[in-house]
Amino acid sequence: MLSHLPTVFSGLGALAAVLALIYLVARAASASGLAARLPRDAEGRLAVRDVLVLDPRRRLHLVRCDGRTALLLTGGPQDIVVGWLPGEESAS
Repeated sequence: MLSHLPTVFSGLGALAAVLALIYLVARAASASGLAARLPRDAEGRLAVRDVLVLDPRRRLHLVRCDGRTALLLTGGPQDIVVGWLPGEESAS
């Protein structure tokens, strides 16, 4: 039982070193501007608001893009833009 302890400790040490390197590279990329960052209070330009499963293949997606909302049908022989919804969506 005790003969496996050095192997376990070296494995955990290697895992900790790799995770620390990943964290440091991510911080460096964020600080240098290589990684895109959105403000915490702002939403992105594109968001999936809701998805309705119609059958095992097809789905209706309610997608918001630049303040407009579109209804998309996906999963059939081709994807279809059903239409753009009129007016602004109320805050929920």
